[in-house]
Amino acid sequence: MGLFDKLAGWLGLKKKEVHVLCLGLDNSGKTTIINKLKPSNAQTQDIVPTIGFSIEKFKTSSLSFTVFDMSGQGKYRDLWEHYYKDGQAIIFVIDSSDKLRMVVAKEELDTLLNHPVPVMLLKEKDYKKVWIGSKIRCKQ
Repeated sequence: MGLFDKLAGWLGLKKKEVHVLCLGLDNSGKTTIINKLKPSNAQTQDIVPTIGFSIEKFKTSSLSFTVFDMSGQGKYRDLWEHYYKDGQAIIFVIDSSDKLRMVVAKEELDTLLNHPVPVMLLKEKDYKKVWIGSKIRCKQ
């Protein structure tokens, strides 16, 4: 059983065809997360920022997924709620390295949680392990 099959089980999705929204602020890693959740033969090497939204369709052993990769730019976030009714689950991606916009991400998540759709939070860009014992030097 693959990761997406497990995800569907955790979210209580029993249908053979599943519609998932992937939301989060711009540059949070939504497209990267979707790419990693796809079967390895469907993954792409080049990932570019999403403008508006993109639709990814792929199959796992037991499910057919349609994932709406929604842009997190401010001008597009107001459109998210129009897609809630079509989605059976939401993946909300948080860029853990972007401390300055954590409050904005929390506000968007609070708004999202007012809707009756299962939500899974994923933390992306956790570089703590990379930087342990390292020092960053800046030249002036």
